[in-house]
Parts: sequence; structure tokens; C-alpha cells
Amino acid sequence: MSTALSADSPTVGQSSHHPTVALVVIATAQLMVMLDLTIVNIALPAIQHALGFSLTNLSWVIDAYVLAFGGLLLFGGRTGDLFGRRTMLIAGIALFTLASLAGGLASGQAWLITARTVQGLGAAIASPTALSLVVTTFPEGHARHRAMAIYAGMSGAGGALGLLLGGALVDVASWRWVFFVNVPIGIALIVLAPLALPRGSRSSRQLDLPGALLITASMTALVYGLERAPSVGWSSTTALVSFAAALIGLVAFGVVEQRSRGALVPLNFLAHRGRAVGYAMMFLLGGAMLSVLYFLTQFLQNVLHYSPIHAGLAYLPLPFSVAIFSQVVSRLVGRFGVRPFLTVGPLLVIGGLWTASSLHAGSTYAPVFVALTLLGVGMGLSFVPLTLNAVASVGNRQAGLASGLLNTSQQLGGSVALAALVSVAATATRHSLAHVASSSLATSPSAQLAAEVHGFQSALHGGVAAAAAAFVMALFLPRTTRPRTLEPATMSLDPVA
Repeated sequence: MSTALSADSPTVGQSSHHPTVALVVIATAQLMVMLDLTIVNIALPAIQHALGFSLTNLSWVIDAYVLAFGGLLLFGGRTGDLFGRRTMLIAGIALFTLASLAGGLASGQAWLITARTVQGLGAAIASPTALSLVVTTFPEGHARHRAMAIYAGMSGAGGALGLLLGGALVDVASWRWVFFVNVPIGIALIVLAPLALPRGSRSSRQLDLPGALLITASMTALVYGLERAPSVGWSSTTALVSFAAALIGLVAFGVVEQRSRGALVPLNFLAHRGRAVGYAMMFLLGGAMLSVLYFLTQFLQNVLHYSPIHAGLAYLPLPFSVAIFSQVVSRLVGRFGVRPFLTVGPLLVIGGLWTASSLHAGSTYAPVFVALTLLGVGMGLSFVPLTLNAVASVGNRQAGLASGLLNTSQQLGGSVALAALVSVAATATRHSLAHVASSSLATSPSAQLAAEVHGFQSALHGGVAAAAAAFVMALFLPRTTRPRTLEPATMSLDPVA
């Protein structure tokens, strides 16, 4: 079956007068959004010291951004469909830029977490709009394959590049510059976007505000429960109320979506098996990826005593691997379809996470390099096929919905996995310390370090489980047929062939 985008795809004449500049704007917008997922990670120890965060509350510097980002992505994707993608891309970037400035000026915990939440809202508007602009700006075939590969490469590499840039900024300047760096980039994008991107059309349909609020509230309640449970108890009132609120919110979301004319997520949209499996895989891989970036960053600095910039440099194998293999896959996916890459990719991610979970206080850089290279290759094999799989069977009118769901899957997966694995790490660390509580060594630095390493390893074993689940999901992807020709215009990207 050939892709359903053909009828709606833009022609060269309909696309931007400056396609190269358009691609630069779209890719840079996505890079800025994804970079901010991790650039703050490298600055967490400095932020904790400067603003007095507890270890538990510190994770909210990450979760506030990821929750707002993931929870409102569907809403943000629909705003582009309804009010014009170029307009909403500019609006999202402007909001993100202002919030970045506010974050850099933060003088307290509440101020910083609020700024991070607003950053997430801006990212939730900009990111799915950028992906849908790829679909509607570039004609089907080689041009779109290339644009998708660059977009996916930015998504995969942005996180790791954020760690490198963040390390340099913290070492050379201060933690505040991990926020300030977004300001000149955002201003440049706001200026270039009207010149490079097509104006696009608008829809008269209404936004599903109740649906957006329900899904965001549900995910917030779930993550809050996962964050609090290790310290207050899994059977405590706080944890049980949080989990119950999350469940009730999700049920209410399903009811609202079923009855709404302008549903945020039309339930029949998920009946397409290839799309549904792809979104589930992105949820699981997004969770595995964000968790390893979070925990490995802490491990490199707190256990192996890397400086921020050295910790950032240590991640270089990851963005290089993602970028190289994203380009390779973009050239081969039309011939082989998405399933082979989405089967091998998670297996390599499993290998990378398992290698990372074997790190200990005496480890050298060699296993770190192997782990990050395997992760990079695995993610490089996965990102482009998952992106193409999400948008291959929709028309332009639903491009924002398809891209929003893909990004939502990744960010909610990251948020839920990070909260869950922080809980796993905290519980494992506490149990390890309790095991030696009767010993005189219980309060020694070596016991504390051993407990911290045990928590780190336990968390990454959870990441292995998520990647293994993604591999199992890949087996349920519909098989593809090999196209008769290799001309870009006739390549089949639809996973249902």
C-alpha cells in the first residue's frame, strides 16, 4: 500500500521559496527543544547547590519541563492544524525563549520550576508543529526523506549535545547560561521563520481544551505519585490518592474524547495497528533514553568524579552515532520498510543499557564508550523509521495530530520512566544502606557510594526492561512489501503494505 500522503502532499511550488532555510529553521527549532531536555541535567549539581534543592525535589527541575511538554504536546500539535503551523511555531518559540530568560534569572526553587513548566508549554507548541511542517513543506520522496532524517537526527542528537554544551557552559560561566543560551537562538528563529516557511491554512474546528487538561492532570498525578512514593510509602494516602487521580483522569479523558467533535485524540485514529505500535515503542524508547541520560550524568559526576565539561565530552559517541545512522536509515528505509530497523534498534539499545548498568566506582571510560555507542546506533536505527511510521498514512490535516502523538509518546514515556526509575533508584539505595545498618560501616563514604551505585544499576535495569518491551512491540508491526522500484516517488513508507 502506498502512503496516503500523496493526495495532500505539497508540490514544490507550494512549498517554501527557501526550502534550505526552511529546513534549517525547522531543524534548529527541534534541536533547541530537545537540547533543553538534557542541557539542564548537567547543571543539576550546581543548581542544587545554588538554590538549595533536596535530592527528591531536584528531579522536578526536569519533570516540570517534561510533564508540561509531554502532557500538552497533543494540544500543541492541534493548535498548528487549527491556527496555522507557521504562526504557532513562532508563538511556541517565543514562549520558550521568554521562559528560558526567566529560568536563567531564577532566584528560588518555585521560580525555576515555574519557568521550566512554561518552557515545556512553549516546546509543546513548537515541536509537533515543526514535525508537521516537514510533512507539509517538503514533497514526498527524497526531499521529505532527507528532511525527516535531519529532523530525527536533531531529536536524537539534541539530548546528548545538550549535555556537552551544558558542561561547557557550567564550567566556563555558570548554570544560568544553560537557560540564557536559548535566547539568541530563539530570537533568530522568530526572525527567520516568516521569511522561510509557508503560511499554511487554518481549520475552523475547535480545540479540545478539556481533553488537554485531563491528560496533563492525569500524567502529573501519576508522576507525582511515583516521585513521592519512595519517601512516604507506596501504600500511603499521598501515593494512593495520586495514582487514583491519574486513573480517574485517564478514564475521564477517554470518555471526553469519545464524545467530543473536535477530539484531541480521535480514538479511531489509534485503530491503525502500525501507528499504535509505533507510538507504544516511542513511549518505551523515550523512557529508556531519558532515564539513561539522567542517571549516567549523575554517575559520571558524582561517582566517577568527572567535571561537567568532561561528563559532556564523554557523551560524544551518542550524538555522532545517532546522526550517522539516521542518515544511513533514511537512504534504506524506502527499500526495506520500517520493521527491520525497529527490530534491530531496540536490541542494540538493550545492549547499551545493560553495559551501562554494569558500571561501578572503579570503571574506566571504555565501557561508557561502548554503552553510549550501542545506544546511539540503536536510537539512530529507530528514530527515522518511527517518525516516518507516524506520518506515513495521514493527510496534511492530521499531520499535527500524528506528530503530536509521536512526540507525546516520547516525552510522556520519558517523564513516567524518569519518575519510576528515580523511585527504583531511591528504593534500592535505601535497601542497600539498610542491609549494612547494623554495621559500623553504614555511615562510611564507601557504604554510601556502594549504595548509590546499586541504585544507579537498579534504575538502568529498569531501562533495559523498557527497551526489551519495545523490541517485543516491534514484532507486532505489520510486515512491509519491497517496492518494485527504488525511485523516491514510488517508495512505500506505509508500514501496512
